Amino acid sequence: MIPTGFLQDLLSRVDIVEVVGRQVELRKSGANHMGLCPFHGEKSPSFSVSATKQFYHCFGCGAHGDAIRFLMEHSGMSFIDAVRDLAQQVGMSVPDTPLDAAEQQRAAQDKVHRATIGELLDRAAEHYRQQLKAHPSAIDYLKRRGLTGEIAQRFGLGYAPPGWRSLASAFARYDDPLLAEAGMVIVQGDEGDEQKRYDRFRDRIMFPIRSVKGEVIGFGGRVLDGGEPKYLNSPETPVFVKGRELYGLYEARTALRSKGYALVVEGYMDVVALAQLGFANAVATLGTACTAEHLHKLFRFTDAVVFSFDGDAAGRRAAGRALEAALPLATDMRSVRFLFLPSEHDPDSFVRTLGPEAFEAQVAQAVPLSRQLIEHAAAGADMGTAEGRARMLAQAKPLWSALPEGALRRQLLPELARQAQMDTADLASLWGQVAPVRAAQGPLRAPLRHAARRAPAGLADQALRLLLRHNEWWERLSGEDQGLLHELGGVHRDVLAWLERQITEHGVQTTSALDVAMADESWAPMARGWLQAALADEEHGFEDLRRVVQRMWIEALGDDAQVLASSEPDAAALARLRELRERIAGLKAALSGSTGQPA
Repeated sequence: MIPTGFLQDLLSRVDIVEVVGRQVELRKSGANHMGLCPFHGEKSPSFSVSATKQFYHCFGCGAHGDAIRFLMEHSGMSFIDAVRDLAQQVGMSVPDTPLDAAEQQRAAQDKVHRATIGELLDRAAEHYRQQLKAHPSAIDYLKRRGLTGEIAQRFGLGYAPPGWRSLASAFARYDDPLLAEAGMVIVQGDEGDEQKRYDRFRDRIMFPIRSVKGEVIGFGGRVLDGGEPKYLNSPETPVFVKGRELYGLYEARTALRSKGYALVVEGYMDVVALAQLGFANAVATLGTACTAEHLHKLFRFTDAVVFSFDGDAAGRRAAGRALEAALPLATDMRSVRFLFLPSEHDPDSFVRTLGPEAFEAQVAQAVPLSRQLIEHAAAGADMGTAEGRARMLAQAKPLWSALPEGALRRQLLPELARQAQMDTADLASLWGQVAPVRAAQGPLRAPLRHAARRAPAGLADQALRLLLRHNEWWERLSGEDQGLLHELGGVHRDVLAWLERQITEHGVQTTSALDVAMADESWAPMARGWLQAALADEEHGFEDLRRVVQRMWIEALGDDAQVLASSEPDAAALARLRELRERIAGLKAALSGSTGQPA
């Protein structure tokens, strides 16, 4: 029998979106991820995976469960094998031997013991809240930091008075061993008259640390003056492990979805102050570097994480540690960025001085993980010399290798090669990689040019009109087709980017809802014109959109063929030109077959 506590711990560390995503192609839809159900045949996605609840459910066939059940039902694993598979993924060891009666009793006692410590911490939190009300100096400090009573109440802020034994007034037995085990009281000396007991937290603003379930599991205390240490945390206890918890995550859950990203900052006060200023999506580590477990937790609530660091040397080192923790989790559906503020500001002071809009602009310009990887690898390397570029590659290889297989990893290889002034094939060979070879009838290659394309206005109008009327079709387009549409220029590009954000943040919407949402956009009159032109087109189906995109591919590939033909192509370019012409002919044949008319 595997202990229930072990199973709960295991499920708290795995991410069901990752587990299911290895078997099912998932796309973000609102707060959840959607895909085609693997348990019954369907053409429209009805299979929902919730990162927040760590649960899957199919609205078609009713299949549901957690990560363990998914592996059992989908892969045919036994319960034990499914648990072992998940445990291996997160570096846990499964207890092999069944629990005897004594071990089961100990497990039950441990559960009760943890609950008792939780109740003790709840009582301490209430004591600190009452002490805050009774100490004007602490209230004045919070007011000077710009915090209101409402935000203090939301985060459960309190105050630990300067006395050595303040908690004695909150607990009948100050010598209760649980007070020391919970980290609230420090015990010095052996038992007897010489033993000393005193409060760990004295003359500090108290920040309760909550689990994602809202349970108080520890505290952080901040000095009111210039004393040291500035922050003091609870020690690790049976209910609190610093490397797993994030301050403010419980309070930030809703804002993570509405803002669309998590902002990781350095201190508790930053988290609370930012929430006061409209950035309730901020969280903080607890005096440790960001770990993979921290990121696993964040990725349950959002696909985008922004780390905020000081721009000095210490901040750069902290960014390097965060980068290394993030790399193995940086799948193609996730975004990790790094924000370096001017040295004179932390996030709180930046927002107060320059305003929320200026801070949002800084976040929008944060360094993406791909660029941070290259900059981190180039640290200390003289890129003007062959030796320096070789050093950069030596430092980059373990970072690049830590990335999961996917489009980001593949794109970074030629970028690293370019930085090192090498051919991609040479770098791939050096690192023992085999460049992927596209099958003759594989997916369409990306166009040769990367500037915004000028697709015929009629085709672009038709594509956007159909997508605005049937935004559920966006998810049905292939990645190559979506990429082609993203290369549209001008207003079409702006409308498409807005529409994709709407789908990602709010899920599929009615045309009326989109009409209301676009009201303040500068291009709204033009988009409404496209919609009005489609009022009589109620019978349009997805194949109509597919045919429009096929025509756009013919135009795009035709442009590329013309560029190649007008140059002086070498053998490789001639082969590419033949391939382009074959693909165009294939598209025209498919288009003619679907319409019964010449393309």
